[in-house]
Amino acid sequence: MTKAELVAKMAEKAELTKAQAEKGLNAFLESVQETLVAEGKLTLTGFGTFVVEDRKGRKGRNPRTGEEIDIPASKVVRFRPGKLLKEAVK
Repeated sequence: MTKAELVAKMAEKAELTKAQAEKGLNAFLESVQETLVAEGKLTLTGFGTFVVEDRKGRKGRNPRTGEEIDIPASKVVRFRPGKLLKEAVK
């Protein structure tokens, strides 16, 4: 599903215009990003939790040359689905 398809579905379900739905989705996405940057964790009860975690540096290989390279440490966002989402997907 693309962002445009999600906006259309949100507009239909909430009886909004596509412009209003897109504005709401953009506000939600910006809020999630700001929260993760500031706090490192966002929990949506029943849906799941977004968490910023540290990934250690490690050794890797360039698949073209086979040369060993250093992959630096970084931060990654992980999503852990909540109970209601897990049950809905099953």
